Amino acid sequence: MRLTKWTDYTLRVLMHCAATQRRAQAPTIGEIAERHDISRSHLMKIVMTLSALGWIESTRGRGGGIRLLKPADQITVGEVLRETETDFHMVECFDDDMNTCRLDRVCKLKDALQEATQRYLDVLDGVTVADLLPSSTRLIEQPLKRMTVKA
Repeated sequence: MRLTKWTDYTLRVLMHCAATQRRAQAPTIGEIAERHDISRSHLMKIVMTLSALGWIESTRGRGGGIRLLKPADQITVGEVLRETETDFHMVECFDDDMNTCRLDRVCKLKDALQEATQRYLDVLDGVTVADLLPSSTRLIEQPLKRMTVKA
């Protein structure tokens, strides 16, 4: 199984917010976009989704930024995947409406893959966003500072 960029970026936003919780100035979409080299417009959509899910709050204007509403140790990676991944159908036969496989009634692959997917999610249900953070978050705890180039 491969995660979409949407899920990858969602996890990055959550991790960034978790790593900067103690910072006086909340990270901004611009900061996260620059630090992770992600499109600002793409991040705006992700932040709106995370806000709708009640995981973060976003404050506009001067002094605004993004903060976790739900503690990082209470957001599981499995939960994030279930909210952000649109398709856990690993093979055609997982989707009854699209299934044209003639082996569907006798093949055991579908059952094995469904069990594997469930176990995959079960493992990720035991991993929180807090668990994903390195022991030292110094690189992202400080706000980004623009480097000036002298001519």
